[in-house]
Amino acid sequence: MKNQFDKELEDRLMRYAAIDSQSDSDAPTAPSTAIQFSMLNLLKRELEDIGAQDVQLTDYGVVLATIPGNVQAPTIGLLAHVDTAPQFNASDVKPRVIKGYNGGDITFPDDETLVLSPTEFPYLEEKRGHDIITASGTTLLGADDKAGIAIIMTAARHMLRNPQIQHGPIRIAFTPDEEIGYGVDPRLPKDLNADFAYTFDGGEVGQIESETFSADGAEVKISGVSIHPGLAKDKLVNAIHLASKIVSTLPQATLTPETTHQREGFIHVTEMNGSAAEMKLKFIIRDFELEGLKAKGKLLLQVCEAVQLSEPRASISCHISAQYRNMHYWLQSDMTPVSIANKAALNLKIQPTAIPIRGGTDGSRLTEMGISTPNLFTGMQNIHGPLEWISVQDMAVATKFCLELLSEAAKEIDVLEKHV
Repeated sequence: MKNQFDKELEDRLMRYAAIDSQSDSDAPTAPSTAIQFSMLNLLKRELEDIGAQDVQLTDYGVVLATIPGNVQAPTIGLLAHVDTAPQFNASDVKPRVIKGYNGGDITFPDDETLVLSPTEFPYLEEKRGHDIITASGTTLLGADDKAGIAIIMTAARHMLRNPQIQHGPIRIAFTPDEEIGYGVDPRLPKDLNADFAYTFDGGEVGQIESETFSADGAEVKISGVSIHPGLAKDKLVNAIHLASKIVSTLPQATLTPETTHQREGFIHVTEMNGSAAEMKLKFIIRDFELEGLKAKGKLLLQVCEAVQLSEPRASISCHISAQYRNMHYWLQSDMTPVSIANKAALNLKIQPTAIPIRGGTDGSRLTEMGISTPNLFTGMQNIHGPLEWISVQDMAVATKFCLELLSEAAKEIDVLEKHV
């Protein structure tokens, strides 16, 4: 089961995961947090050390590099993001490796109540004998997407050390702020300069994803009437009560993440902050179809308007902004990068699966902006929480798949001619 990439992948992910690089949706800067530069600067040095060319850290926080091609073929972009999700603690991550997993429950040293069980997560049962990486119980792991980084870095180093491997030009991009929807700066498509690209930001082995949610974000602001509670009779308007009324009026048995699956969209309240005087709520709105996305946004606006009418002394505003769109709208007109990925998988006797992503990737924005960018598997599981885990051997399969993908793309001269 062991192969040439296992040790390097394990070392890289263990090292990368221990670096705090969480993004922050409330920050006004880009990247949103200075700590992301710990990863960005490290990756810039590592790319230089392995011999990549044109290595740079852009002023918008993306590390770019080139592996020159040795055959005439399309220029392929490979992307992964350096930030970890803000939904759960990502500070002081202590990654650990469970060698030769025996198939039982996995416990955590820093939280004895936490259990990762193959009964609850059947994919884990398939990984008997694998080396499993998790965090210690009080943080997420950050395999999302440091596994993608480790895979791309390992494949890049292998190509540079083995110039006999035929491939076209390769452009590498490590982005910040993907988890908060700001990973693709408007300047990135031109700077990446790829015919098409792939994000390594997916889950189970074999997943080749060309369809994502379309996404909007919403911010609701509520100003009440503040007054001393001892003098509040018929005067106080409590913004907390109005915020709670908005949340409770929205559907609870449907249209929430915990009540939807497959192709169903949702409205998800992610934050509620403030005081009796003023409250701010944040929502994410998701649907695979633009009509469904629009309908959910309209419902949120109607609920806010109804609560406003119930208390005219308050001020309630709801602002909805676009985040990203389903990449399928653009990919369906040219499935070449998906076809190449499917061929590469079959070459390795991996059965490709196409499951719509109940989320988004940097590829969603890149595809919309003109560079078709499907999403590919890394092996990561249970992301954004303390039960996050990944198999080293799954990462090795993804690395071999990455190399096969680039080899398969080198055969697509007709694609190159189409893009010239």
